[in-house]
Amino acid sequence: MRRKLYFTSLLIFLAISMYAQYVPDVLGDGYLRRTFQMPDDYEGKVVCTLVKKPQLPDVKQAVLYIHGYNDYFFQKQLGDSVNAHGYNFYAMDLRKYGRSILPNQNPFFCKSLTEYFADIDTALATIRSEGNDKILLMAHSTGGLITPLYLDSKNGHLPVDGLILNSPFLDWNFGWFMEKITIPAVAFVGRLFPNLTVQGYGIASYAHSLLKQFKGEWEYDTNWKMINGHPKKAGWIKAIQKGQQKVRKGLKLDCPILVMSSNKSYPETKEWHNEYLSSDIVLDVHDIQKYAPKLGEHVTRDTIPNGIHDLILSEKASRDYTYRTVFDWITAKNF
Repeated sequence: MRRKLYFTSLLIFLAISMYAQYVPDVLGDGYLRRTFQMPDDYEGKVVCTLVKKPQLPDVKQAVLYIHGYNDYFFQKQLGDSVNAHGYNFYAMDLRKYGRSILPNQNPFFCKSLTEYFADIDTALATIRSEGNDKILLMAHSTGGLITPLYLDSKNGHLPVDGLILNSPFLDWNFGWFMEKITIPAVAFVGRLFPNLTVQGYGIASYAHSLLKQFKGEWEYDTNWKMINGHPKKAGWIKAIQKGQQKVRKGLKLDCPILVMSSNKSYPETKEWHNEYLSSDIVLDVHDIQKYAPKLGEHVTRDTIPNGIHDLILSEKASRDYTYRTVFDWITAKNF
């Protein structure tokens, strides 16, 4: 155990010591970014990227945000709201996502969700080195699966004071046969042939519900958050399946946890439906609410009326409800 902790600490130190200084971020409006060189993996060079708003004077509490799958941090309203409520704000683009995608890499690919743990370690170590002594971890979708597993890996020595999950990916959104037969079979294949492509490009309806050029309100880089997604490999299916199985066995995290989802799901198809603007069309919200108590002993569940998959990108009434839910919970927990 001591050797493992020493090795982890050494990796964090090396990562932090090799970073470039903060530079202006693509988001503008004062946002900054810092890129960290991480140890090479099976595809070669690896980096992760920390984004932040300039720190508030005399503030020593911060929020760190982790994005979902086929995603990156672009939600400036989130950072601005966190700042307005008196917290320093940071967001991490994990390896092979967004600002951290390199030419040698398959975007969004991993063989194990534990690959991201070093990125989060690096972010948290940096945030603490900048004077923050209280940190809340916030995550969306696949980030909402990675982060509780990351905290569970700390064996009770949690490096954050609370966890906020926005539509966490705690279960597949498929029928019985897919979830009980097909996914386990693909996950088994993923052990032997992790780079085998098992699913091609996806449906664009979710992207259409978000992007201003279609039906939504938002603008983002579609090279980083792709309209039709990216082909999925068996190794990634295996990684997700293993992570979800661990959650369903129970993690018993000893920190306050807020789990939010929409109040309804709607099936995504190629044909446009206006329900896409007021429903989670990526995950089954009943699964999210069902498995949330498995995360720990202090879980608060809440549903957002007419929320979409990324609740903070919902139409205004629903995203305002989301922000009230988050900050009311933070206030109630005395963070």
